Amino acid sequence: MKSSEPEDNQISEEELKEQLDEIVSSVDTGARDTTSGAGKILALVALVWSLFQIWIASPFPYLVADWIPLLNSTHIRSAHLGFAMFLAFIAFPALKRSSRTKVPLLDWIFALIATSCALYIAVFSEELADRPGLPILQDLIISGIGLIFLLEATRRSLGIPMMIIAMLFLTYVFFGEHAPDIIAWKGASFNKAMSHMWLSQEGVFGIGLGVSSGFIFLFVLFGALLEKAGAGNYFTKVAFALLGHYRGGPAKAAVVSSGMNGMISGSSIANVVITGTFTIPLMKRVGFKAEKAGAVEVAASTNGQLMPPIMGAAAFLMIEYVGISYLEVIKHAFLPAVISYIALVYIVHLEAMKADLKGLKPRRVTTLFSKIVTFFMVIIGLIVLSGIIYYGFGWVKTVAGSASPWIAGVVILLVYIGLIRYSIRYPDLEIDDHHIELIELPETGPTVKSGLHYLLPVVVLIWCLIVERFSPGLAAFWATMIMVFIISTQRPLKVYFRNQENQKEEFLKGLKNLVDGLIFGARNMIGIGIATATAGIIVGSVTLTGIGLVMTEFVEFISGGNLILILIFTAFICLLLGMGLPTTANYIVVSTLMAPVIVTLGAQNGLIVPLIAVHMFVFYFGILADDTPPVGLAAFAASAIAHSDPIRTGIQGFTYDIRTGILPFLFIFNNELLMIGIENVWHLLVTIASAVMAMLMFAAATQGFFVVRSRWWETLALLLISFTLFRPGFWWDMVYPPNQILPPSAIYETVETMPSESSLQMHVEGENLEGKLISKMVVMPMGDTGPGVERLERSGLLLRQENKKMLVDTVVFDSAAEKAGIDFDWEILSLQIPVDQPPKQWMYLPALMLLGMVVFMQRRRRAFSS
Repeated sequence: MKSSEPEDNQISEEELKEQLDEIVSSVDTGARDTTSGAGKILALVALVWSLFQIWIASPFPYLVADWIPLLNSTHIRSAHLGFAMFLAFIAFPALKRSSRTKVPLLDWIFALIATSCALYIAVFSEELADRPGLPILQDLIISGIGLIFLLEATRRSLGIPMMIIAMLFLTYVFFGEHAPDIIAWKGASFNKAMSHMWLSQEGVFGIGLGVSSGFIFLFVLFGALLEKAGAGNYFTKVAFALLGHYRGGPAKAAVVSSGMNGMISGSSIANVVITGTFTIPLMKRVGFKAEKAGAVEVAASTNGQLMPPIMGAAAFLMIEYVGISYLEVIKHAFLPAVISYIALVYIVHLEAMKADLKGLKPRRVTTLFSKIVTFFMVIIGLIVLSGIIYYGFGWVKTVAGSASPWIAGVVILLVYIGLIRYSIRYPDLEIDDHHIELIELPETGPTVKSGLHYLLPVVVLIWCLIVERFSPGLAAFWATMIMVFIISTQRPLKVYFRNQENQKEEFLKGLKNLVDGLIFGARNMIGIGIATATAGIIVGSVTLTGIGLVMTEFVEFISGGNLILILIFTAFICLLLGMGLPTTANYIVVSTLMAPVIVTLGAQNGLIVPLIAVHMFVFYFGILADDTPPVGLAAFAASAIAHSDPIRTGIQGFTYDIRTGILPFLFIFNNELLMIGIENVWHLLVTIASAVMAMLMFAAATQGFFVVRSRWWETLALLLISFTLFRPGFWWDMVYPPNQILPPSAIYETVETMPSESSLQMHVEGENLEGKLISKMVVMPMGDTGPGVERLERSGLLLRQENKKMLVDTVVFDSAAEKAGIDFDWEILSLQIPVDQPPKQWMYLPALMLLGMVVFMQRRRRAFSS
């Protein structure tokens, strides 16, 4: 079935490619062309930036430390921002009408001044360290100029909204006394503000820029090299070979290929262009309307930033902000990412069923039995191979000791050569043929086997992170080095194994792809580097003014202390800011202001919310904002390919994505979705199965279609089933209360019997400094075991008893009790102690019985209608 929509305003493939390149370049890499003289300087600086980042991430500086001085974090952050600011002024024109080939003299001057201000911190680091908090006039002038040029670089590379938000925070820093009473503060002098924002690591040169220079750059570069090597096209073709023949197959393949490309691209817009030029025309061919075809690609591409192991840049900031390892970030992100993509595939399936769409014709028809056998053989093969690698390398490490990395290197080299030798039996996939129209589906076997070597650097990356426990930067370095080797050698090796003569030509092409990848990776980092630096202004404003503490009271006031309303408010802020901010900046702004608020107010509501859950919540909605109308740039790229209306495409994509928007709310209340509190493999499998089924039922309910079109009561039943599978504890707690209420007089005996590192939950009441009566739940960590009085004292809490009331006598400064929000003379009204419950998973049984009834009713209705 083909779409009957007229193809109005058709443009040629070359014009479309130029239009898409313009969209990507204006957002991600800068719109200036590298073929001009100025462009060559731009390319050279970008290349040097990539080589610099590879050098500082490698172990090599430590080997030559006697000849070349080591750079500390101050030097690295300063140089990183210097490169980013220089390229921002050269790569991004000042105005839309500015030349794309020539760089005006004024831009060169601006670039040099901005870079000088950034490098000032590195060049005069020792002098600045000798006068902390006491800047001289020269320091203040450089700081002021640097901030101004950083704001201008922000306007060029990230747009006006980000610049305006940073300026609003700076205005608050200087003129806080004129703000509304609830957030007013005395204001800072120019001297204090510049010392904090530019001359210390509390502002611009803070955590965000440190993570950008230490982790993010290498991962972005790794993804850029994978794409230049042809991995993006390989993933797309594999997805089509596997799924293209199913009902609505091209749309399902678009979702899967976007998910796989999301592993190597942190940009939703680039992801749309990489896969969309190939997938959207095919979706239209099997019957999808233009807007829906573009919307499927938009929804799939934006979620790519959530897909481990590379993810979006904001994921690396969680390492510092939450204080966990990158491996833990991957673990927490994995299940929501997989569930969201399964939901998108299912939404596409339901759309195809409603419209009675078909898939593309496969080259070879296989039986269901052969598909099942092949699937299980692949799974068994992967398990066996993983076991051999894991235990084999473990044995080598035990026997060879320090020589094991060299042995591993030789093994990887031999495996790579073997995979290249194996791949020449099958036709090559061109590196950049996404725009070529697909006439028929590629064969699954040959397509998969033609690019298995692309998986090798991803396997090495995961190995370094999970088994070797390298830092993210070092793991990315070794994976990047393997990628450099692959991109340089894959072409000449294939020519050699095929006994062809043009080895030198292919080797030069490989080197060109390598250089292009290094330049492309650096240009992709311009906006991220500027975003993390500008977000440092916002973070610095929060730490300097203390507005973060005020935000708790402000949000509590407007939400009435209701946690659900607070989460909705936070999600709305993410979507609103996302209309003008990139995901990284959006995440930094909202997580800095709102994450502590949600944790604090959650505790007051008796709910322990892990900090990672809040940050994942903000990250998810920051990603979702990329297709939020009317400014979703990913939708503009998709609509250009689909020849559809960009606003309607964005709205449709948003409706697809928002159906998975229930996930962040649910993992706040059910931390098992983030793999927190998983006790064993069986528990993990049950959690995954129930979460996937719950998301499918939620998608079916919101689509109004399951086996057939749903009736209203079936939709309500599916929503109830989905909620129960996602959060069985909601109903189970009504039957078996999770906490036992104890009188405050039992506090010493209760604390003494509590296990080590547990938390005490109390209902407290008292007046704050303004005389307002506060009544809330607090959660206080108890540390090691011991006598009740002693454990409370170690937590910073001393009590006294008056007329059968248990009152707070002393709260030690900076103790667990103070951090929990307890104050002097407050009364402890009650204690809430967790009790053992039967497994909450018993609630799955009535949910599955209700599901069976819905399936029975709908299947019977379909049988009657046919």
